[in-house]
Amino acid sequence: MTVPKVSKTKKTTKRGLGRGLSSLLGDSGIAHSAGIDERQTKDLSNSIKEVPIEWINVGPWQPRRRFEKDDLDELAISIKARGIFQPVLLRPDPVYNSRYQIVAGERRWRAAQLAKIHQVPSIIRDLNEEECFQIALIENVQRKDLNVIEEALGYQNLINRHDYKQEQLAVIIGKSRSHIANLLRLLFLPKSVQNLILDSKLTMGQSRPLIGNDNAENLAKIIVAKGLSAREVEKLVKERTKKGSGGSNIKSKSPDIKALETELSRKLGLSVGIDWSISKERGKMFIKFNSLEQISNFVKKLDS
Repeated sequence: MTVPKVSKTKKTTKRGLGRGLSSLLGDSGIAHSAGIDERQTKDLSNSIKEVPIEWINVGPWQPRRRFEKDDLDELAISIKARGIFQPVLLRPDPVYNSRYQIVAGERRWRAAQLAKIHQVPSIIRDLNEEECFQIALIENVQRKDLNVIEEALGYQNLINRHDYKQEQLAVIIGKSRSHIANLLRLLFLPKSVQNLILDSKLTMGQSRPLIGNDNAENLAKIIVAKGLSAREVEKLVKERTKKGSGGSNIKSKSPDIKALETELSRKLGLSVGIDWSISKERGKMFIKFNSLEQISNFVKKLDS
């Protein structure tokens, strides 16, 4: 049977979702996430509905890229024995009637399927996509469920889709601008190195010295094989850089050029490199893109 289409949900007013959100852990967190006044928390049970599990689909805003099977199996056993205590947060599907998209709680929904639970307790709210992206990211960040690459991709997604500045994100998410900037810089690493971080084979501390290094992939393999500490990685990178220069008297970039690179990288949200010859008074600027979407957004900024 063909599911009838309905009109798209009207965009709702933007809320300050980052303020005090407790990741749906407890009544006040659920109330805040769902847009319920905390004074109404006593009546929250009346807002929870049992929704058939097959009526629920995953939304595009989930920042988590991987769900560990052992963790899901463990949660499924708990759900089978005790049920689901924390409801998932849903929004009506903007296209299909009687269907919903998960905003927060995908891990519980997946585990419920493994436990062969037919219905899940849910809070249904009329949320626009911007709010969904924010809530999904905030929930995972505050739960500390995300790998740093997943967190960085979540921030980049909000920047790309809603043209946020890092300062705006800091307010919305409840993190410092420097925290967001440091994580976004990890996306300048090659995909193979990012995957090592996703697989927990490299830490953020081990990876940061590799940012902007042309030999990052080979260095990452050495780091993993030898189990080097962050300090040992910094030493290795310095030694390889010095060796690669052949001991020549190549001058490092001036503080002005470095400052300009940093400022451009911050404003564009992309890795920017500048090679400048003082004697010739000319140079080159390089911009690194990790996806076609980044190129498209960059072109839009040029036209604006």
